Amino acid sequence: MTQTLLVRGGLLLTMDTAAQAAFHADILARDGVITEIGPDIEAPEGARIIDADGAIVLPGFVDTHRHMWQAALRGMGANLTLGDYFPRVAGALAAQFTPDDVHLGQTLSAWAALDAGVTTVQDVANIHDTPAHSDAALQALRDTGLRTVLAYGHSFAARHADRVAADGLSRDAVRLRGLLADDRALVTMALEATARSEEGTLANWHLAAELDLPVALHVIGGFSEEPPIGMLQRLGLLAAHGERATYIHATDLDASQYTLIRDSGGHLSIAPVVEMLMGQGYPPLLDALDAGLSPSLSADVEVTVPSDMFTQMRAALQAVRQAAHTRARLDGSDPLMVTAEQILSFATIEGARALGLDDRTGSLTVGKQADLIVLSTDRPGMRPVNDPAAAVVLHADRGDIDAVVVAGRVLKERGRLVANGLPRLYEQVDALRDRLTTPGH
Repeated sequence: MTQTLLVRGGLLLTMDTAAQAAFHADILARDGVITEIGPDIEAPEGARIIDADGAIVLPGFVDTHRHMWQAALRGMGANLTLGDYFPRVAGALAAQFTPDDVHLGQTLSAWAALDAGVTTVQDVANIHDTPAHSDAALQALRDTGLRTVLAYGHSFAARHADRVAADGLSRDAVRLRGLLADDRALVTMALEATARSEEGTLANWHLAAELDLPVALHVIGGFSEEPPIGMLQRLGLLAAHGERATYIHATDLDASQYTLIRDSGGHLSIAPVVEMLMGQGYPPLLDALDAGLSPSLSADVEVTVPSDMFTQMRAALQAVRQAAHTRARLDGSDPLMVTAEQILSFATIEGARALGLDDRTGSLTVGKQADLIVLSTDRPGMRPVNDPAAAVVLHADRGDIDAVVVAGRVLKERGRLVANGLPRLYEQVDALRDRLTTPGH
């Protein structure tokens, strides 16, 4: 039976480059796909109707880099530096995670994302140390209905395991790819390709090419004599697979490195809040724009930072404006004025492009999946709406999200998640917290 959804009467921010200006219209979706956008659409018989009168309707946010299993550790890293994080979180705590623990973290992170209007996440899943861990992560994502790119990876400890273990993990990646062969499904796959050696880098990128998968990798300059993107070029990887790569952080690179990323067709995932809090480097938004790159945004680790995109967008706007003003004072030029609408595009359509999903999400466009959020303006801090993009980026918060839809399925309505079992989930993650913080664990 055809499922029909009508979102009626909203102020639309489509984020479609062909129609950027906000306008009042309805959205009709059938079987998860937007079929019509326009005024006064007649509701088909049996259609589910969301009343968006007075609200802003926009595409769901796209988070291009989040370690979702870590939601169960939320807040434990509030005062950690990057140097502290690796032994404490990626090392000691990750080693204690059972498959059931991974399922809890993934589920909690997914519902937190949806509650905050994030309809797509690239889960940079550096916790796949056994097939059971992989299956638990996948099942949690499928159960919640979040659109996800599962970027398969190994924990910090497993990356240093012997070759027999590494080969076993590679076999698991091949197995998981078989389970996710439908590239149009809600959960698709990528490969977390971060490596510490040329041998590991080549192995990861070649495996990604063999499995026809995009790659995600953490890049921070200054940790090696050879610039990291230059090394990838020297190894021939940019030419072969660069257009399917998302470079996470990409801080402390020189201009030539951003040019290489641009020329190879690669993408950036900048996590401005965690970069400034934990010491990964200053968010390179201005560097990216100078190079002709439109970055995406991400939350990174919930042990340290909020997972909503309102926080990321505001931090991104502050960081890039500060960098532009500083440069202007030094060289006497006019500062580059990055707009709220540009920042909103980083959190929506540019995120979809980075993940290779812009043919199905990231904008409100006929023919794309109905991934959208309805943002209420019914509180004093949201009125009047003079600039809808500015209202979203500068004034809104997760509490303003009235409805969230993924592939036509309503997952939040009237400000509440449509989810069973949340109280039980909270009990389970509290028990996990108590186990991990008990002396001797």
